[in-house]
Amino acid sequence: MTSDRCDACDEDVPIGGGISGFWSADPEGTGGMTLELPDGTEHFLCFECIDDLPEAPTGDDVAELGRR
Repeated sequence: MTSDRCDACDEDVPIGGGISGFWSADPEGTGGMTLELPDGTEHFLCFECIDDLPEAPTGDDVAELGRR
């Protein structure tokens, strides 16, 4: 299974799909997604950090999550 780091909390986040998940008896789902924010920035975030973002987030909001 492949993974990527959350841009806010820096946790290793699993990314589902691909050939490794195809042959697994216990496939792991994706734990995050890439968001393109209204300010034009793009960030890969885990679902927990996404839940903590305000209604119209910016790159500064993502950076603030990382400081917690």
